[in-house]
Amino acid sequence: MAHPCLSCGACCAFFRIAFHWSETDPFLGGTVPAELTERLDPHRVVMRGTQARQPRCVALKGTIGEAAYCGIHTIKPSVCREVEPSWEFGRHSPQCDKGRIAYGLRPLTPEDWLDPSGDSAPPLPQSA
Repeated sequence: MAHPCLSCGACCAFFRIAFHWSETDPFLGGTVPAELTERLDPHRVVMRGTQARQPRCVALKGTIGEAAYCGIHTIKPSVCREVEPSWEFGRHSPQCDKGRIAYGLRPLTPEDWLDPSGDSAPPLPQSA
């Protein structure tokens, strides 16, 4: 089953992505590339593109609603890590739903996380 986020990307093109500037400073343990951000105020930066009238994060790759992914997924800002897809962990996510609806995508449901084979666990290896 492919992760629903890999065919979405709506949250990355709906919300302003603002976070503390220290997340861009490698001397303070920051990992987000500073060149992908711009200053918001003395304490925060935003991902480039997310303050636009029609926001789209500079790190978002692909086509929203078809095939999309974060180009800096492993080092993305803390606020991005905090947004959960609806029902992935058994909880509803209003942010996920808002982004998806804005792009004409239906909100995720608990059923979107079920294995299509009907198994709740991965198959066991066959013995020879």
